[in-house]
Formats: sequence, structure tokens, C-alpha cells
Amino acid sequence: MVARPLSIALAALGLASARAGENPYFTVDDILVGASLDNPRDADWRPDAGTLPLEVTALAPLDGDRLAVAIRKGEVWVLGGVSGPPGEVTFKRFASGLDEPLGLLRRGDALLLTQRSEVTSLRDTDGDGTADEYLSLGRGWNVSGAYHGYAYGPAEDREGALWATLNLDMGPGSRNDLPWRGWAVRLRPDGGVEPMAAGMRSPCGLGRGPGGDLFFTDQQGNWIPTNNLHHLRPGAYYGNPEGLSPASLDGSPLRPLAAEVDGLPYPEALAKLPQLVPPAVWFPYGKIGRSRTGFAMAPAGGGFAPYAGQLFVGEFTEAAVDRVFLEKVGGEYQGACFPFLDGFPSAVMAVAFAGGGGAGTPASMFAGMTNRGWSSLGRASYGLCRVRATGLVPFELLEMRARPDGFELIFTRPVDRTSAADPASYRMQSYTYPLHSRYGGAELDTRPVEVTAAEPSEDGRKVRLRCRDLRAGYVHELGYPGVEDRSGAPPWHQTAYYTLNKIPAQ
Repeated sequence: MVARPLSIALAALGLASARAGENPYFTVDDILVGASLDNPRDADWRPDAGTLPLEVTALAPLDGDRLAVAIRKGEVWVLGGVSGPPGEVTFKRFASGLDEPLGLLRRGDALLLTQRSEVTSLRDTDGDGTADEYLSLGRGWNVSGAYHGYAYGPAEDREGALWATLNLDMGPGSRNDLPWRGWAVRLRPDGGVEPMAAGMRSPCGLGRGPGGDLFFTDQQGNWIPTNNLHHLRPGAYYGNPEGLSPASLDGSPLRPLAAEVDGLPYPEALAKLPQLVPPAVWFPYGKIGRSRTGFAMAPAGGGFAPYAGQLFVGEFTEAAVDRVFLEKVGGEYQGACFPFLDGFPSAVMAVAFAGGGGAGTPASMFAGMTNRGWSSLGRASYGLCRVRATGLVPFELLEMRARPDGFELIFTRPVDRTSAADPASYRMQSYTYPLHSRYGGAELDTRPVEVTAAEPSEDGRKVRLRCRDLRAGYVHELGYPGVEDRSGAPPWHQTAYYTLNKIPAQ
């Protein structure tokens, strides 16, 4: 395994020093940042020049302080020493000749990935550190060659079955009338695929969340008013009918839609179309991201322990990672999203927790990046960053839980009871979205939500908000700029967005 110094096509972006200086809670190390837009290079791999175009599309933690990295140009690399100094990280190419892999999963001694046309298993059977076995595990969806004909995953459900999600075709060559564009599929033992759920547009992020359940992110566009996170399960319809033609085929768990809902507000569409499933979380467009990507769940051990069980979700356009808390109300997931870190050098496509803490207790978060020629606030074309907790926990809202008459807020540190008990320290409004065939959708029916009382707990970690005019099926946007901790410090972040699909009965 050859160590490559970080003179590898580096752009002098200064992210790590800026982040370390801007907040005392997390440091961001540049494992690799390349091809700055100010000084573009798009060189192929050349060992003599030390260039490494890691356009990262997927990450998978391995044993021994190693991280597997899939790149857009059809390769998988294994990085060693990822918890150590960035300049000492080692790089070894594990596999090549792949077709735009957009997912990576370790299972046993194999790495599984989804290419445009199949789910593939990669194994190193002779121990030389390079894959010599490439096996097709499943295929059977339309591959048209359309630019947006992506395939994501795989993810493993609680029973061990593998799932993939398929982007709708867009642009010249699109064939969304053929199976199974805009669907989630499950691999069969015979190597075929079984359609499981439909109504997706660009289901870019796919993985496991709380309780071992599967989730996916979808991106704003036609029929998708803003980015969202969905609980993935059999027979669900997620709102986009552009790939529903195959629903009439034998074996489909869905049937063509029986009601017209184009142009309805989301709560009305849900009432009219029983098979429609609302997102567990909406990400209000422009307020918290513009293009959601991959995610990972924070582990119980390591530096991210305060956020254990929460999802950290990549953001393409704003080159960021944000945070999601989920709970079940009436047997269904719903929850809140919160800002976390922005200012990454490139668009974040993949998130993983790995390294440092040993098996089961990874200590760092890794963000894999590629702009892929699209618009991003990041100034580099690709890269890989490591986010490490310093041990000082920021003061902010950790959880936001629905209650029959408001919300229970749980903070990372005890609040100042005087500021937290003042209803004027909070502001809240609610709104919904349209379900329509046009691209995106503005917030609808925005109304203020009155906070009538705020009741801190004895230990200061919780505040019970009593609210007037809660609305089921609406996003409830909370600001808490007036709340301080016991030292008088303001929150690190001051907003949260709760998707209140159901109001608890008790």
C-alpha cells in the first residue's frame, strides 16, 4: 500500500483552519481536496505526478482504521490510517472498470455497490489488496443511457435483503415507461429484482436508520416541492407519478393512481390518495439545503455520542451536512431537521462514520464530495474531509418531540431557566407544500403558531412548549434565539424544522 502526500492536486482552501477557528466543537481535516475551480485540473491517475481525482460518490467503513471509497469514474479505493495525520493516509486502488457506482456497502469480506445496470459484489480472494472477483448480485431494470439514469445503493434491510433505488430518467433517451425508473427494488435470490415502492424522483441517499429501518432522501423537482427524507417500505407511493406506467404489470405492489391530485396542498392530497406516503421529514428549500444526498446514522460511541441514533445528511448545493432526529407517532416516523456544518470545499455526496474508536465505536465523520459539474457553493471539484469532535459539546437543540399541545425540546446542555421560560424567546410558524407536476413548490398556507407557555425541567435539559394552532400535515418551523445556557451563551444553531404529520393523542 503506497502512501500519497497531500500535495495531491490540492486546492489551498483553508477549510480545516477556518472550521477550527470558527467553532470549538468540531475540526474539519482535508484528507484530500482537488481540482479547485480557480485552478482547474481534471487529471487522470498518474502515480508519478501524485494526482488522485477522488470524485467521491460513496463510503464504507472497514476494519483496521480503513475506509473504502467509491468514485464517480468507476473505481473503488481503500484508504488506510484515516484516523491519523492527513498527510499519512494511504491509498490503494481496490477495483476499477465500474459504471458510475453510487453506493457502497460492506458485507462480510465483500464490498457491494450499485452500478447503473446492476448490483455488484467485489472480493479480494487472494489477499493482495485488490478485488479479483466481480459478481453480479442483481439486475433487471431499464438502462436507457439517459444522463440522469442513476442507480443507488445497495442497502440491507433487517432480514438481510438488498435494496436499490432508481432515479427517473431525464433528458434525451429517457424511458420512464419501462420498469423500474423512479422505484425501489429488492434483489431476489435468483439475481432478478422485485419492485417494492414507487413515486421517487432522485432518491440519492439510501441507508439504514433507527430500528434498522430503511430510509431514502429525494431531491426537489417535478412533483417534489422540496427535499425530503422518507421511510422506505413495501407498497408505498411517494408522490411522483412519472415512473408509474409499470404499475399495471404483474408483480407490481402498486396500481395506477385512482385520483387526480395535481395542484392540491399536501394534506388534501394525502386525504384523497390513500396510497400516498408523506415524508418523515421535509427540508425547507433554501432554509436548510437545496439538494439532499447520502446519510449515515451517528453511532453510540465515539465523539458523536451526544447525537447517537440521529442521521447526518449530505447536502450537494450548499456543500454541507445537516442533522435529523426521528421519532414514531401513531406507528409512523416523523421528526425534525437541524443545521450542522457548512462550508465544505465541494458538494457532499456521501457521509460515513469510521476510524479511531475501533469496531462499533467509530469516532469521526467522513464527508465524500464531488461537484460533478453541477452548481455547488464549494470551490473544489472533489474531495474527502474528516470531521472530528473536540469533546466540547455545543449548546443547541438536540431533539424536538411532538406532544398533543406542543413540543418537548431537549437540549445538549442545561438551559438558563429564566430565558427558557419566556415564551418570547421562541418564534414558530407552520406551512405546507403543494403536490403538483411543476418543478419545486413554494411554502403554502403559512401561519404563526403561538407559544403560550414554556416550562423548563428541573435539570434544565428539557423545555415543554405549549402551543396554540398546531396543524397535522404541516412543517412547524421553530426559532429559539432567546434561549441561553446557564453560562449565558446563545445556541450554536437557532432553528429547527419539525414535520408534524400526526399530532400525538397523548
